[in-house]
Parts: sequence; structure tokens; C-alpha cells
Amino acid sequence: MTALAGRIVHARHTSRVLASNRLGDSADRDLFVYLPPTYDDSRRFPVVLMLAAFGGDGRSFLDGRPWSPSVVQRFDALVAEGDSPPAILVMPDATTRWGGSQYLDSPATGAYQTYLAEEVVPFVDERFRTIAAAEGRAAAGRSSGGFGAIRLAIDRPGVVAAIASHAGDASFELSLRPMLVSTAVAMARFGSKDAFVEAMRVRGPSAPGDYDAICVLASLAAYAPQDVPTFPHVVWPFDPATAIVDEAAFGHVKSHDPVERLRALSTAPAGLRFAFVDAGSGDEHGLAFGAAALAAELERLGVAVHHELHEGGHRGTAYRFDASLPSLLAALGALR
Repeated sequence: MTALAGRIVHARHTSRVLASNRLGDSADRDLFVYLPPTYDDSRRFPVVLMLAAFGGDGRSFLDGRPWSPSVVQRFDALVAEGDSPPAILVMPDATTRWGGSQYLDSPATGAYQTYLAEEVVPFVDERFRTIAAAEGRAAAGRSSGGFGAIRLAIDRPGVVAAIASHAGDASFELSLRPMLVSTAVAMARFGSKDAFVEAMRVRGPSAPGDYDAICVLASLAAYAPQDVPTFPHVVWPFDPATAIVDEAAFGHVKSHDPVERLRALSTAPAGLRFAFVDAGSGDEHGLAFGAAALAAELERLGVAVHHELHEGGHRGTAYRFDASLPSLLAALGALR
């Protein structure tokens, strides 16, 4: 990795709330923290919780290549060159056996939103010179990470004052519903729903179509958990044999759509002042439409929103943090 002007601290954290989760995932979690070049000055710094996309963890933000710097390298350069305010970046691990938790609490996977809000945030505030208040804290992510940032602001008012969602999961009718058909197709290759689940449990995705299907499995484990002993403890909102959707079951899934959650509010979530919302105009999951709906609802509630449509699709958009992180930090600075 290219030398940083700032530095990375690698911590190991044992979670109380993730212990004995139903998937048997480890409660011992890596936590990577970026400290800016001026960290050793006697002052406190804003914090951005960096939430990885599905299939990634905190290391995802550190992975760079010779001609493609990592998110942290890019941010470090912006800070060193004076193009962004300095900040502490916190990169937690909220993965599961299925590849991701959607950063929600679920009896099928574990209490991952509680882990963020009640364990990671205090852990960082105790050990680093943070501005230990909502007005000094933001959350940012792509895809599932963007979803996690939005839901953290909605579900845990007072934890963050600003969020960035790069093609965050939203408008499930447009984005998630079509993926149910491709999941049924993937299941058919294995012969049954149970055989598909067992293959994903043992070896994960390996063939074309498996990745989207296990992403649906992870999403359903977060949105439609079934609190019964039967593995994988989810309600399937479609018939695997016909791909016909069970509208009542899918209605429960849609209740987790952040657009639906925002529509149900008459005032903004407490403390949320700014949102950076974008997506690629060619997003393969229709999340450009989801981003527009999110922006509209946030603006209706009185949140200051930067909404942008950029070129490209769903993947290969990590460079968008170059725009969102300075914007988030400027918004936090204006609150203090």
C-alpha cells in the first residue's frame, strides 16, 4: 500500500451482542481506524463510520492496487493536499456467513446495528480523540453499506448527523423484487431451496448467478427473519418452484425499505442534518431511481441533501467517496 500521510490502527474487538449468534459467526471482530496526519495535535476530530458493501468488511477500504488507490489512500491524499477536512475513519466488520448483515439487528444473523451503535461507537470514542457526539459523527457506504448508513440514521436518532449513500439499497419494489426471480433460477440449479442454502453455507457463491442469490439470502435474513429453529431462519417471499411472489411476505420485506421508512415520518430523524445521495445512471439494480426517491423523502423532511446522478453502473464506484467524504465533513463542521 502506498505510504500514508496519516496512519492505520488495527484493533481487535470482542462483541457482547454478537456472541452466540445463530449463524455461528465469530464475535471477535477486526476494526480498522484511519487517523489523519494531524491526529497528534491536541484537538478532537470528527468520525466517519465507513460501512462496506455486501461481501466486504473494513479491509475493503484499505485494498488498493498500483493504479487504483484504496478509499483510504484517496482520502488521505485529499486531507494531505488540503482538499478535505481531516477526520477519523472507522472501518468495522459486520459480515456474516452469508456475506453481509445489512447492518441491522436480526434473530437470524445477529445484532449488527446494535453492534455499531452501542459497541463500535463507544469503543472508538473511548480510545481515540473523537468529537464524541452526533454533530461530530457521520456514516457512509456503498450499496448495502449505504443502506446501513441510512437505516442507522433512521433507527438510531442521535448517533450520526450526516450520511452518505452511494447507490444504497432502496425502492425494493424496483431493486430487490426482480432479484427474487434470479434467486429462484439459482435454486433450481441446485435442485431445491435447501440444497442451495447448504451449498452457500459450505462454499459460498461460485457460479454465475450465485452472487446475487446469496445477496438475496443475506437480505432476507435481515428483513424477514423467522425466529424458529429451522435453518436459515428466514421467510422466503416467493415460491422457489414458480418464482411467484407471496405479496404478504414481500410486504414485510418492503417494510425495511428506507424509502418506506422515511415516508412514514413527519419529521426528520433526530439529529440528521445532511445527506449525500448518489447512484450511477446505469445502475443495474435500478438504484438511480432509489437514490432519487431517498433524496426526495429526505428533502421533504427538511434534511439538506446533495443528490447526484453520475455515469456508470453499480460497481466500480468507490471513487465517489472522494466527493462525499469532504461534503460530509464540511456539513459536520458547520454544525459545530
